[in-house]
Amino acid sequence: MVCSEIIVTEYWKIIIAVTGFLIILVAARQIAGLFQKIKLPLVTGMLFMGILCGPYLLDLIPFDSSSRLSFINDISLAFIAFAAGAELYLKELRSRFKSIRWMTTWQLITTFLISSTIIFFVSGYIPFIQRMHPSGKLAVAILISTIFVARSPTTMIAVINELRAKGPFTHTALGVTVLIDVLVIILFAITFSLANTLLTGIKFNLYYLVLLGLELSVSFGLGYLAGKFLGFLLARRLNTNTKAILILMLGYGVYLFSNLIRAASTRYLSVDFYMEPLLICIIASFFVTNYTRYRREFLKIIQDTLPYVYVAFFTLVGATIHLDIIIKVWFVTLGFFLIRMITLMIGAWIGGTMGGDPFRYVKIGWMPYITQAGVSLGLVTVVAGEFTEWGAEFATLMISVIVINQIVGPPMLKWAIGMAGEDHSKAKTRHDGIRKAVIFGLEDQSLALARQLADHDWKVKIATAQHGIPDPGIENVRIVYSSDITLEKLKELGLSEVDAIVTLKTDEENLKICELTYENFGTHEMVVRLNHRFNLKKFHELGALIVEPSTAMVSLLDHFVRSPMATSLLLGMEENQDTVDLVVKNPDLHGLALRNLHLPPDILILSTTRRGHPIISTGYTRLRLGDILTIVGSVESIEQVKLRIE
Repeated sequence: MVCSEIIVTEYWKIIIAVTGFLIILVAARQIAGLFQKIKLPLVTGMLFMGILCGPYLLDLIPFDSSSRLSFINDISLAFIAFAAGAELYLKELRSRFKSIRWMTTWQLITTFLISSTIIFFVSGYIPFIQRMHPSGKLAVAILISTIFVARSPTTMIAVINELRAKGPFTHTALGVTVLIDVLVIILFAITFSLANTLLTGIKFNLYYLVLLGLELSVSFGLGYLAGKFLGFLLARRLNTNTKAILILMLGYGVYLFSNLIRAASTRYLSVDFYMEPLLICIIASFFVTNYTRYRREFLKIIQDTLPYVYVAFFTLVGATIHLDIIIKVWFVTLGFFLIRMITLMIGAWIGGTMGGDPFRYVKIGWMPYITQAGVSLGLVTVVAGEFTEWGAEFATLMISVIVINQIVGPPMLKWAIGMAGEDHSKAKTRHDGIRKAVIFGLEDQSLALARQLADHDWKVKIATAQHGIPDPGIENVRIVYSSDITLEKLKELGLSEVDAIVTLKTDEENLKICELTYENFGTHEMVVRLNHRFNLKKFHELGALIVEPSTAMVSLLDHFVRSPMATSLLLGMEENQDTVDLVVKNPDLHGLALRNLHLPPDILILSTTRRGHPIISTGYTRLRLGDILTIVGSVESIEQVKLRIE
């Protein structure tokens, strides 16, 4: 009776702790957003909220509550591992694989070996390691150096999207970051097991190597089975939110199963058999991403759910930070930060040189890899939970280092991308890179068209033979006097730099403009308003796009009646939706099947045009350089796809 009352009381305390924590999360998510406005990472804001609500300040999350909320850590860590594995898409790494391979190898080797060696020899200056025996110092050193290896794909992707960065340097940096975050889980599984052995005094022998190999093999096998089960879940006709909850529960189930097997092996076999849950989850995610047809749906669930997982995980981590320890070891924190940065420089120099990268890439090759976030903090919490005697001090020290890396890393990444010449973010002032159009003929329709193009960041000139036309008062729209249709006049209008012309004059004038443009400028798009149908063939021969007023309105109404939603999308009438044509210029996509394109979930490919002719497109259609893809989707996603395709 007494035992049952204790259990009920404990469950009630857990419910109270969870409820209070959820209320804190609502505030944490809002307040953390303020940190972005002062150019600090969102993760930093979440950690700050955790510290503020922790036992050292407001005490809204006391020490005993943190222990009762430990299951949230397990759920979050598993999902973060799913997210890391989902970023490793092999087809996108193939073009820069040599550079990625060498850079990854040497970044991993130098960071791990040099860091662990230095930390071992300076361990006498680190408070919680000073009193350990040499094997214990070595154990802590290899755990710290393993965490130093970890990167932050999420932060890197956010910066790349912000800068609209593209090019070989960016491609290599992203590939290395994603690949290392997967390999570090395997490395951690090995070093974690080795650290356990060193700290418990067990002799390192052949039996231990066999056991370690068996642990890794079983972890890989379970990861494959978990991936199969993930595919089974994604194949069900369930609500997306339901699938997200089931994936979270699967991750927690992996942790529970791993702990159960470990406890059973210790009790009945006197063997500490530990299967790394993070490794299992990352293998499962890798399998779904590369070997099933549910990659896009899985990525959509990851993208939608990850912000909520992050706010819970980082806030809880912040609440466990010991402020008193930070004050004592601030000099060690700075030392660790410098050690990691030096190893990054050495690894990038060797890896870039052996990978055959240009010297201008080699000298800045270390700068993209400073950032750390999810996986790094996840490994810290695993170590802190396993080694309780010194885990709190270890966690506080390492979290301090990670926070510094997360603050310093993004600006360094932006600087590196700019120095590599791959920053394509929107400039503060207009320049020749802006899209330009010339409209021939001044009337209500040309003014309305110019206004819409200007709203989509086009620079428009309206050429007219009328004198004294006042400025229309539309930004990026000019009315230019042009009386004659000659090659010299067209050059004065800047047709050699425009992306499109629109002709609204008589058919004879329109045809002369199109012929001169076709023969001398090769303008990408020529749009003609046709007056008489018998001139249709002449414009078709020039590759012009023809709008015939006599039939256009009837055709438009017909499409609205038969397919209103599709017509609204194609005309850009849906809020935050657009339809664009993109030319395949990225050589990495040449020969890649449409079904293997790594596209945002809300992007739809409507058609493919090759050498001026539409082709029947299926998921197995292979892209060729110069193909024109007509896509529809949200404005934000279209911008992402532009970077990848063009």
